[in-house]
Amino acid sequence: MTDVRTGAPTEDPALLDRQDPESEIDARAESFRNWGRWGDDDVLGTLNFIDEAKRVEAAGLVRDGLAISLSQSFDMNGPQKGWRRRTNPVHTMLDTGTDAERGNQGFPHGLGGADDVIAMPLQCSTQWDGLGHIFDHGYAWNGRRAGDVVTSDGDLVTGIEHAADVIVSRGVLLDLGRHLRPATGELEDGYAITAADLESCIRAQGDSARVGRGDIVLIRTGHLTRARRDGWGDYAGGAAPGLSLTTAGWIHRTEVAAIATDTWGFEVRPNEFDVPAFQPLHQVAIPNIGLTIGELWDLDRLSAACAERGRWEFLLTAAPLPITGAVGSPINPIAVL
Repeated sequence: MTDVRTGAPTEDPALLDRQDPESEIDARAESFRNWGRWGDDDVLGTLNFIDEAKRVEAAGLVRDGLAISLSQSFDMNGPQKGWRRRTNPVHTMLDTGTDAERGNQGFPHGLGGADDVIAMPLQCSTQWDGLGHIFDHGYAWNGRRAGDVVTSDGDLVTGIEHAADVIVSRGVLLDLGRHLRPATGELEDGYAITAADLESCIRAQGDSARVGRGDIVLIRTGHLTRARRDGWGDYAGGAAPGLSLTTAGWIHRTEVAAIATDTWGFEVRPNEFDVPAFQPLHQVAIPNIGLTIGELWDLDRLSAACAERGRWEFLLTAAPLPITGAVGSPINPIAVL
């Protein structure tokens, strides 16, 4: 449904046609589509909003030198349950201290060592969704045919390696859990965060929480906090708080470079329709807006540090591994306050 004042798709979830996800998705895809904005050959989408001046601005935010990792662990104790063949990391030792003690490694003059290998889906823990991750009616980012972009050889066009030295910018934490549920700091499963919620949080947190071009917005819902306390349960793929489909317009007009959340799926789950729908905001945001999306981030320590200082902005570096042709990447994001 459209806003009668602006003609744009509504930002009020109450006005969504919950029987027609196709039309609601299509309206936002067409209204907020960035195809061609950075040329026909673009491979970065909204990451283009991060420029040298933005990184200089971000570097100037460092006051205390406090560095905080925003990554969950990469181990067998993670939340994955095998959906779409997503498993937790499997870490295997190839050489160990036992091998060294027994002298069976074949090295001279008493030298010993350890080596290991890890096998994991690239999106099993803290990660970026790249631009080749989601398609809309057979089309990938910038209007390319999905089959021309991602094949059995990987993402031949927008592989995550193109962002390897790009994602360093001003980070902003919007602590929706703390803002909307001050007693618990945790939004309930199924809560759809609206554009009005985001703007309300920005006003409450103050000037350091302003959001604009080239910023990387981190949204804390408290869902990971709850999962760590109560057990993983259905954290991976189940009900969760998250962004409403109606925030697509906010994402587009603020010109943010990327958004990351402390949830498995970025957007609210169950999705906001009474008929089958699956990750509709992904379908608008990635292939149409060109947004890089972060999921499974750990924002709790950062939240405490920001609240203590009354500052919600920081230098953020979150480089993906330059895995050629990958449609996503594990990361260890670092916020520096």
